[in-house]
Amino acid sequence: MASTAAVAVALIPLIYLGVRTGEAGWSRIVGELFTERVAVLAARSLALVGVVTTACTALGVAGAFLVTRTDLPGRRFFGVLAALPLAVPTYVAGFAWISTVDSFAGFWAGALVLTLCSSPYVFLPVAAALAGADPAQEEVSRSLGRGAWRTFTDVTLRQVRPSIAAGALLVALYVLSDFGAVSILRVDTFTRAIFTAFNVGFDRTGALVLSTVLVVLTVLLIGGELLTRARGARYARVGGAGRPPTRLHLRAARWPAAAALTAVAVLALGVPAASLARWLVEGVSRPGSLGEVATAAGNSLAVSLSGAAFTMLLALPVGLLTARAPGALATLLDRLTYVAHALPGVVIGLSLVFFGINVVYPLYQSVWLLALAYATLFLPLAVGAVAGAAAQSPPSLEEAGRSLGRGPFQVFRTVTLPLTLPGIGAGAALVFLTCMKELPATLLLRPTGMDTLATELWTHTNTASYAAAAPYAALLVVLAAVPTWFLTVRGGL
Repeated sequence: MASTAAVAVALIPLIYLGVRTGEAGWSRIVGELFTERVAVLAARSLALVGVVTTACTALGVAGAFLVTRTDLPGRRFFGVLAALPLAVPTYVAGFAWISTVDSFAGFWAGALVLTLCSSPYVFLPVAAALAGADPAQEEVSRSLGRGAWRTFTDVTLRQVRPSIAAGALLVALYVLSDFGAVSILRVDTFTRAIFTAFNVGFDRTGALVLSTVLVVLTVLLIGGELLTRARGARYARVGGAGRPPTRLHLRAARWPAAAALTAVAVLALGVPAASLARWLVEGVSRPGSLGEVATAAGNSLAVSLSGAAFTMLLALPVGLLTARAPGALATLLDRLTYVAHALPGVVIGLSLVFFGINVVYPLYQSVWLLALAYATLFLPLAVGAVAGAAAQSPPSLEEAGRSLGRGPFQVFRTVTLPLTLPGIGAGAALVFLTCMKELPATLLLRPTGMDTLATELWTHTNTASYAAAAPYAALLVVLAAVPTWFLTVRGGL
């Protein structure tokens, strides 16, 4: 029941889309849908998803392997560097690149920025999986005469395949829903077209039809990810518990590998940092007062903490159901949480404006309606963290608790919850981080008079007041770096 209620929250935008789109009538829907423009948008959006997801998967897997399984010099430092781009919002990275490189715009510019900002979605789960994978299976493979490369492709990658697929799915959905980079770099995707239709063209029906197509693409991506899973497969340790895997000696490749990771870090972190510094030095606009920046930071922390707490509360029953009672129902509920994750924040925001005015009016213009939007957007991140932690805790301990006469709630409080707390903490950190960066839904749903770091940054950069925007951007990145560092440590790097 609790899992169904949690998923129902994630489906609010889909209900809104169905109701509002249906009001237009089939003739209008068909006229909007079967056009050359929709076909071009679909092709460009899917091409961007394909390029960015492939690049992020290659970067994430290679970086995770180098950091966790080789004698790379400074590997812990490089592990932190590989995760930190997660703290840089795409709109900050987009503004940094476009103000640094002349004529930096278009498809490949957007692909580069999205790849640099999104690769940690693959790196973090794969690095954690590699750090905890069973070394005994690899040792058996090597003892049978297989070389290091064949062992990696045939054994190691198979062990971490679920983490690779899950990370790649998050990247694909993130690219579909991104508004910051594609709007700044002028990449005409579904998200940009939807925002333009709502805010410039006042074409609500056209925007809703495009959003519906985006939902269909999301369902196809989720179905494709499910096909990558082996039915009934278990990826658990069968030996070597607590023993670290043997590290591969890179020999002459050590420093070239370190140089490659450094180059990626410079592109992902160095360019935004240099751009922020230049904005402050060369800008002619006045930076906001310390009090204004502090107020925006406090508001960002408050709404992000509220969103993270509410999201984890909803994610807990879904994650536990997925881990403890796998089956068709659990899989369906888990996958349904991903559908809204690919919708643009502007669609989520408008759906909850409608929901707040017509269903829960006392919550309208409150922080809690914004927290509901964050939960709708980021529930999959929290569910995955809870399910992963619960899957690693032995069910036998819960069975032992019940056999001693403890009720379900007592077993949950004294056994299940303590075992899953590390996963809950990691999920809360990831959701808090993404709430800090979220822009479109925050613009639409924040209470009147409340400004956050993200909204202040967007306001100033839209008017080319880069010096005024710099303190908000810098503080946003610094605050977002704290949970990113926690996720890196939590992953065992």
